[in-house]
Amino acid sequence: MIRGIHHIGMNCRDLARMKRFYREAFGFAPVDEEGFGWSGEPVMDLIVDVPGSAAKGCMLRAGQCYLELFEYSAPPPQLDKPLRPFDRGYTHFCVDVTDIEHDIAHLKRCGMTFNDRDFVDAGHVKTLYGYDPEGNVIEVQQCAPGNGFTLEDLKAGADAA
Repeated sequence: MIRGIHHIGMNCRDLARMKRFYREAFGFAPVDEEGFGWSGEPVMDLIVDVPGSAAKGCMLRAGQCYLELFEYSAPPPQLDKPLRPFDRGYTHFCVDVTDIEHDIAHLKRCGMTFNDRDFVDAGHVKTLYGYDPEGNVIEVQQCAPGNGFTLEDLKAGADAA
């Protein structure tokens, strides 16, 4: 039985910088301060389907969401740019906020950029895509109450199941 999404994994160039950003910007806390790592471990190569892999990483948590950050030292990346919203593959994750104007200002102070754009109020949601310090896309959204997609609606649906 599938119960829901456990975590989002993200490869980054500077693990310490990204860990600090997600802690300060979104309140993520490390599950384990030491994190994890591997090199020359065939079982890890098998799990990640990358022969000769080596990486360090950490698992962060905020509420019921985990974020797993990796910094690979081997093999070298084939792309030097992050994916854009129209590229194939995982291109963003979305954070739900309660005061989008205040929260975007906070995120900017933490190093997130929005290309000098303001959020869009679509009626059922206020939303804007931005970029973390390494260019990964993050959607910031504030749902209108009762739109059917709020985190409260998600929790209520889980509680009723």
